[in-house]
Amino acid sequence: MKKFELILSSPDETLEFAGKLGERLFPGAVLLLEGDLGAGKTTFTKGLAKGLGVRRTVNSPTFTIIKEYQGRLPLYHMDVYRLGDSFEDLGFDEYFEGEGVSVVEWAHLIEDQLPEERLELSLYHYGNDARRLVVQPVGRRYEQLCEEIVE
Repeated sequence: MKKFELILSSPDETLEFAGKLGERLFPGAVLLLEGDLGAGKTTFTKGLAKGLGVRRTVNSPTFTIIKEYQGRLPLYHMDVYRLGDSFEDLGFDEYFEGEGVSVVEWAHLIEDQLPEERLELSLYHYGNDARRLVVQPVGRRYEQLCEEIVE
């Protein structure tokens, strides 16, 4: 599988890149977002939301697990960090197979629930404000998406 790597030099650059990605996302898109605390996962999701035409303020769903936003496509922003073993009752497959875009922070914690095809994004600290973004598409639709936006 092909991996793409970018250096985003500031939060504004992170928002801009994520916004371009959000403009090109399709119904049923699933994005897995990994990174240390403070790496910029919520900032990235804010950019995606802007690209999807979401007008509401986007913030971390840490204590609510899932936040929904309306835009060109619905955005389902999930943070599964605090879930424990109760995740099977939440019906993730209904979100993943629906008409919206699902963004899952800490997705490795629900690996068994994730769809086979998805876009895996990992953010790493890279100096003060810069971030290294590693993007791994899994599935042809995501490979095409990456070819459009990254190269």
